[in-house]
Amino acid sequence: MASMMELIEELWFLKRDLVSEDYDRALTRLVQELPMTIHEVPSGSKVWTWSVPDAWACREAYLETLDGERLIDAADHPLHVVSYSLPFEGEVSRAELLRHLHVHPQLPDATPYVFKVYQREWGLCAPQSLRDALNAERYRVVIRTEEKPGALKVGEVLVPGERDECFVLAAHLDHPAMVNDDLSGVVVGLEAARRLLAGPKPYYSYRFLFLPETLGSIAYLSKHERLIPKMLGGLFLEMLGNEAPHALQRSFQPESHVDGCLVAALRGAEPNAYVGTYRTVIDNDERQFNAPGVRVPMLSLSRVRDPHLPGSRFYPYREYHSSLDTPAIVSTKRLEASVQLVLELLSAFDRNRFLVNRFKGEVFASGFGLWVDYKADAEAHRYAFAIMDRCDGTRRPADIAHELGLSFQQVWTLVERLLANDLVSLKHTPQPTDPHLA
Repeated sequence: MASMMELIEELWFLKRDLVSEDYDRALTRLVQELPMTIHEVPSGSKVWTWSVPDAWACREAYLETLDGERLIDAADHPLHVVSYSLPFEGEVSRAELLRHLHVHPQLPDATPYVFKVYQREWGLCAPQSLRDALNAERYRVVIRTEEKPGALKVGEVLVPGERDECFVLAAHLDHPAMVNDDLSGVVVGLEAARRLLAGPKPYYSYRFLFLPETLGSIAYLSKHERLIPKMLGGLFLEMLGNEAPHALQRSFQPESHVDGCLVAALRGAEPNAYVGTYRTVIDNDERQFNAPGVRVPMLSLSRVRDPHLPGSRFYPYREYHSSLDTPAIVSTKRLEASVQLVLELLSAFDRNRFLVNRFKGEVFASGFGLWVDYKADAEAHRYAFAIMDRCDGTRRPADIAHELGLSFQQVWTLVERLLANDLVSLKHTPQPTDPHLA
């Protein structure tokens, strides 16, 4: 069993384009770590309003002077050629070359990641410093690529629960020669799935998806529409190895019980984490789950600084979509912290069911070992009774946490004691105990 960093070191430099041989190699390697179902959607398939492209491969790509000096070569780094570039060979003017030579807008010594899956043209990528040094009138370009029918592939790990209703976690495995975006999310998701499978059976089921960005989610959802009504919520995992604190982006339905639960649990697990509204932190595959006709409230978890703070010029992180996104910018410690946080959020979701009182009237707290001396801790005394007052079959722990300004964990500490004393039970649906509502 490889560690998260060992997997990253193995996979990061592969040419993991959307539909490609190296993407398939990476997915096959994940299967060796944790058995999963592989879903294949052939090239040309209609997936809702999209279509799956052919498999693409770059066999050779370089730029050289007319006297044969090699200036850039995709053999040195996969990002030197635009992903899904059309083939091209010939002499070009400097002006024509510059129209097809992409640079990073902020990092002069980095090669950018550029993809043109549906906007077909040829293209190369280079550091700004190299582009600035191009003074000759003509250059030679060679881009030998090929496309052929293939299949978009999605890996799925199912952690079965007591119920079929599920929570979906996803991370994208494509993006050649990059790590934080999003091999970090892949290895965190894989490790979280491994630990869930090794633990006690959860109440809900959990589906972990490893897929190509955007089109992978669309393809999976379009071929599994029957599952969508059973998807209670989700979490997209991305950019989890860099040094920024965790950020949780809400779903399109911010009032959903999934949003409420994960935000309340984050408050207890990492009080200083940033919480943002939909499409203000990360703009990725969670869109496909939140979209019209699907409406699964999927949040996203990443390590992204608040974009509204000063000094956020390199948003979402400095090395984003560049050749500088290497194993050097992630760490085992941060990946492990992200795994722990994911498991904490899922644990809260799994327990976030309606609290049905098995008592009537105010609980005799001293008789059940629940009394908190108000003289010694007035706030804890007040919150204990405020929580018990709300155990009436209409609220979940996260609901109570938000009403009282507490974290999920603070509420659950008392709920565990109520459960141990058989004073409450957890139910999947509301069960109001107010006799006036009968």
